[in-house]
Amino acid sequence: MELRRTMLFMPGNNPGMLQTADVFGSDSIIFDLEDAVSITEKDSARILIKEAMKNFDYVDIEVVIRINPLSTPFALEDIDVMARMKPDSILLPKSIPEDIKFLDKTLLKIEEEEEFELGSIKIHALVETAMGVELAYETASATSRCISIVLGGEDLAADLGVKRTYDSEELFYARTKIINICKALKIDAIDTPFTDTNDNEGLVMDTEKAKKLGFSGKLAINPRQIGTIHEVFAPTNDEIKHAIRVMEAKKEADKLGLGVFTLNGKMVDLPIINRALNILKIAKTLGLSD
Repeated sequence: MELRRTMLFMPGNNPGMLQTADVFGSDSIIFDLEDAVSITEKDSARILIKEAMKNFDYVDIEVVIRINPLSTPFALEDIDVMARMKPDSILLPKSIPEDIKFLDKTLLKIEEEEEFELGSIKIHALVETAMGVELAYETASATSRCISIVLGGEDLAADLGVKRTYDSEELFYARTKIINICKALKIDAIDTPFTDTNDNEGLVMDTEKAKKLGFSGKLAINPRQIGTIHEVFAPTNDEIKHAIRVMEAKKEADKLGLGVFTLNGKMVDLPIINRALNILKIAKTLGLSD
């Protein structure tokens, strides 16, 4: 089971961070060619990331490249250079259906030229505009390469003309819509980062809210955030124990030919069983349970 509890941004123009990118424990690392890199450093950042991918072995971690938006003069070269290094995936800013279809076709051409497995480079759709939110289903379903929708809350708030607030009420509609789309398409939903890197209490609150809403992971902008996010997204001991009891009760119910049964006075049906199975899969992946 592949987890994306955390996707950590790494500035593409910082050699030291590129060298140590895989030591922080994040599930995914995002080498950033966009916001973290000034216009005058785009070319050098691209070269640095290329050399890092050639010389460092990023084991057991998803390597993602955030390219520049397709509306910029940097995007085509970003795709051409980075895709030939065969990253695990590309993070496409300001994703809309036309852009993700273009990226899909461009990646296919490069895979054919480089004799990579066709479709092996995946896409994360970064949704960060009002139009992007409304078109998120069409965007994510435009190609089978798309494995997640990622919410960009800061840019979305700016596009909506509102201030970002501590409890992120302004993002509630976008969050719930994106989650519903991702669940329907069976892809990951990744929440926007919590930008105050010194407020761990706020990070816990925001991550717990994201988990309750149904997100499968969260962007991180500082390595210090990883442990907290992982702790929130990990199943608790009580959740694991309850899931085990559900599956044990199911075995007994199966022997009696019962499709629905009760546990501690509460009805257990297929949705409850599926949730228990998912908790146990995550717990096994994290080494929390056999």
